Amino acid sequence: MHTVARILKQKGPHTNYITANSSVLEAAEKMKETKRSYLIVRSGGKYVGIISEKDFVYKLIVQEKNARSTLVKEIMTTGLPVVGLADNAEQCMILINSSKSRYLPAFDGDKFKGIVTIHDLMNEALAEHEIKGHHVFVD
Repeated sequence: MHTVARILKQKGPHTNYITANSSVLEAAEKMKETKRSYLIVRSGGKYVGIISEKDFVYKLIVQEKNARSTLVKEIMTTGLPVVGLADNAEQCMILINSSKSRYLPAFDGDKFKGIVTIHDLMNEALAEHEIKGHHVFVD
C-alpha cells in the first residue's frame, strides 16, 4: 500500500483553508466554493484543526448558534489522530477505524502537509484491489 506522502502527492495541493477567526458562514461558503466536506483551519499560518460538515450539524445547528456571529474556532474539530508521511494506507485505515474519524492530519515532523480522508483511503484500497487482479464493479 502507498504511503501518506504518495497519497497527498496524488491529491495535489490543498486550497481549502480558512482562518480560525473567520465566521462559520464564511466557512460554509468556502466549502461550497471548493466542493469539499471540510476545511483546514489555520491560525497565524499554522494548522490548528479542521471544520467539517459534521461540525456544522452537531455544533452549530443543533446548538442553535448563528452562522454569521459564530467563529470557526468555536466549532472546529481539534485533537484528531496524526499520521506521518512514511505511514502507509493500511496504518491510516486502522487509525481512522479505531478513532471513528474521517480525517487524519499529516505532518512531516512539526510541519503540516495535508489531510488524508476516509475517501482517500477507500480509493487507495480499491486501487490496490484492482492491482491484485480483482475487478470492482460499481453500478
